Amino acid sequence: MGRLKIGVIGAGAAGYFAAIHAAQGDAEVTIIEKTSKSLAKVKISGGGRCNVTHAAFEISHLSKNYPRGEKFLKKVFRHFAVKDTIQWFESRGVALKTESDGRMFPVSDDSQSIIDALQSAANQSVIKVIFNFWVKEISKDQSGFKVHSEDKVLEFDRLIVCTGGNPKIDGFHFLSNFKHQIEPPIPSLFTFNTPQEPIKKLMGISVPDAYVRLEGTKMAYRGPLLITHWGLSGPAVLKLSAFGAKWLFDQQYKAKAHIRWGNDWTEEGLVRQLLSFQHEHPKKKINTNALLGIPARLWEHLCEKSEIVADNLWQNLPKKQFNKLVQNLFCYIVSVEGKTTFKEEFVTAGGVVLDEVNPETTESKLVEGLYFAGEVLNMDGITGGFNFQAAWSTGYVAGVSARQPK
Repeated sequence: MGRLKIGVIGAGAAGYFAAIHAAQGDAEVTIIEKTSKSLAKVKISGGGRCNVTHAAFEISHLSKNYPRGEKFLKKVFRHFAVKDTIQWFESRGVALKTESDGRMFPVSDDSQSIIDALQSAANQSVIKVIFNFWVKEISKDQSGFKVHSEDKVLEFDRLIVCTGGNPKIDGFHFLSNFKHQIEPPIPSLFTFNTPQEPIKKLMGISVPDAYVRLEGTKMAYRGPLLITHWGLSGPAVLKLSAFGAKWLFDQQYKAKAHIRWGNDWTEEGLVRQLLSFQHEHPKKKINTNALLGIPARLWEHLCEKSEIVADNLWQNLPKKQFNKLVQNLFCYIVSVEGKTTFKEEFVTAGGVVLDEVNPETTESKLVEGLYFAGEVLNMDGITGGFNFQAAWSTGYVAGVSARQPK
């Protein structure tokens, strides 16, 4: 019998990592890519710096950052987790650093460092890469897998599918011969559009630690919040969009978001602080003296929203307006109508249903010799390096498993 032939469909992060680890044995590994470029998403991620992973070293903590796939990934991470990612890149000369919010980047602040490490490892293992090969269909017979394009057929003994997320279910059609269930794809990681809300005029203003909740649900997230010319963004909103992806999709992206401009605030605490300031500075103007660390323009807007007359003094503030100000600080309500994809970092929820894949090997439970890695699976992480970590981990497990003798 000749060398084991392993095909990897998709030249992204998961595909490269799967191919590199599949080639550690004596297998002949080929990556098939539909475009003319490899690792395109790695190149642009994190503003060109590549958010490689996140400093979440405990598997129980790490897995909680995946709105879909938490239980599945908990098992995958036992084989390859954050410390393994750091070690793999550092052993190839790419040191990583941790930023204050836990995100990890190459010390070079350049995604090319990550691309070079992956391509160098692939070259060392003599991995072949075929570009501009659009997979129309995959079939399997007694001799193995056949990967069909418009005019070519490639043959492999084992196959690892790493085609990433896809905005439309048609993007999974090439798998149709294998009867895998596909969870219909929907967007994840997006900003909230608020076209009717005056808050848009405050674009560019941010607060460091807000609390945002979707009305009528228990879904909420804390973190930095940014006001943009189309609505609300920043980590608090992006993370909430990931956990609320299905619910928001079902609502046709029409919802109400409740904002507390300081995560740790209580209503009673706010009342106390404002009364104290009113008592100590009765002759100060309300709308031009921002309190509680709120940016001046936002404070002015909150006063206006609370119907506080311009130039009004604290000593003249009616009880009704005082209560409205507390309400707008503690629970500011905005109407969300629509979404905007976050930069180029397109992430979808949906994909191959996880119940049909073995998390210990990422092998299909329906088709022997067929493996999956990355976002083609119905799993996705919040922003902060979690999607890349899932790609490295599932890629590693798929690659190592695919080269094992049966």
